[in-house]
Amino acid sequence: MKKLNLFFIGILSVSFVYAQDLTDAIRYSEDEIQGTARFRAMSGAFGALGGDMSAVSLNPAGSAVFAQSHASFTLSNMDIKNKTHYFNGLTNSKENDFDLNQGGASFVFASRSNSPWKKFSVGIAYEKTNSHDNYWRAIGLNNLNDPSYSNSIASYFYDYADGKRLDEISALPEETLSEAYREIGRIYGYGHQQGFLGFESFILEPDDINNDGNTTYFSNINPGSFDHDYSYITRGYNGKITFNMAAQYEESVYLGLNLNTHFIDYNRTTLLFEYNDNPGSLVNDVEFENNLTAYGNGFSFQLGGIFKLGPGLRLGVTYDSPTWYTIEERTSQYLATDGDAGFIEIYPEITNIYPRYRLKTPSKLKGSLAYVFGTHGLISFDYSRKDYSNTKFKPGYDFTELNDDVNNFLAATNSYRVGGEYKIERLSLRGGYRFEESPYNDNITLGDLNGYSFGLGYNFGNVKLDVTYDYFERSEINNLYNLYYDTPPSASTDHKNNRVSLSLCFNI
Repeated sequence: MKKLNLFFIGILSVSFVYAQDLTDAIRYSEDEIQGTARFRAMSGAFGALGGDMSAVSLNPAGSAVFAQSHASFTLSNMDIKNKTHYFNGLTNSKENDFDLNQGGASFVFASRSNSPWKKFSVGIAYEKTNSHDNYWRAIGLNNLNDPSYSNSIASYFYDYADGKRLDEISALPEETLSEAYREIGRIYGYGHQQGFLGFESFILEPDDINNDGNTTYFSNINPGSFDHDYSYITRGYNGKITFNMAAQYEESVYLGLNLNTHFIDYNRTTLLFEYNDNPGSLVNDVEFENNLTAYGNGFSFQLGGIFKLGPGLRLGVTYDSPTWYTIEERTSQYLATDGDAGFIEIYPEITNIYPRYRLKTPSKLKGSLAYVFGTHGLISFDYSRKDYSNTKFKPGYDFTELNDDVNNFLAATNSYRVGGEYKIERLSLRGGYRFEESPYNDNITLGDLNGYSFGLGYNFGNVKLDVTYDYFERSEINNLYNLYYDTPPSASTDHKNNRVSLSLCFNI
């Protein structure tokens, strides 16, 4: 009866445990505008130029540079190659994605009076700002003998179960495992569900199984060596729809405003297989699957200007506001074990839906310089600064520790882009390079980004066709799971991204 009474009391005081971490702060704060083929050919160094729909997404003043109304659409194919190191294992994986990543139009209206405002423009554009399609796999023998290091998934479940009453992480006599998983999550939250999985799968054993008030546990998986096979699969994207307004003042000043609606569609599946034959282990095989789905929407604005400083010299300045997101997450899990107790499977078929939370991403400042060589070509340079430590999860009282981690582990980043274009009659030759610093203080969790690009464009008159190849690479360290007290096993992955883009642009 003691367990049953606690069950009913718990319904009156529902609590939730959030599972957000620093990777969420980075994932939703990055703004990798995928853009038109011309934009990507010059590595996005367009802040002082305009005259391109993706340049408008970078600097809202850019639409006023158009001589007449303009539209463009872009198809791209992205190929990601991942090389993952995990102890003695080296695994290669590949992901390929084909999509429509950009489309939009700007409508230009020339002044018919003697006003110093020569023209104004309005436009709407869609841009994919970040692709989440990725896959990598870590395989290796985890045999690190270090008391501060966890090399079994058992430590994950122990972390969550430790200190929790046995009657809060176990099924009632009349409950199925699915029913118990649902009710424990509804009453106590995500952390208790993890402790429940560890206990009911026989991975964890209470010190006193006959005492509902027991709060201490030990593992049925003994220390030693562990074969791990871990898969990480993500799908989805960040995108934005931009409503643009811009104007040209006299002959040398262009000013603009963007109002942006953002959206998030993110899906992640992780699957860990663990095997051990360590002496004394009562559990030898573990299969643990986690699924996360996140949906979100947000708002931001941009203010920008382009100034002609001389016959060919251009200066661009842009302020990107924070993006204010509202995000909802859903999770589901599967756990199976095999050993002395036989095969145990916990497949709740329950989707946990968590309360919506808010995320404020950092603002960004951009400065740009460009020189236009008449009708022969141009060269352009962009610099931007973004402080990821200003990311905030809200409400603050629910995310105190996470916001502290953001302040302590994330950093301000600098980004540099340079691009050039050379015209031979109707043919344009383009190239670019970019460098972006890591958003982490340690510069290891996610490394610096290096990329280059080149492309061709042909002007048929009112129609232009552009094609581009661009490449970038960066390294990353990923934990196979999160722990409170020990260092979890981690895999090092080198990402190499190749993209081919094709844009059709035309004057309206």
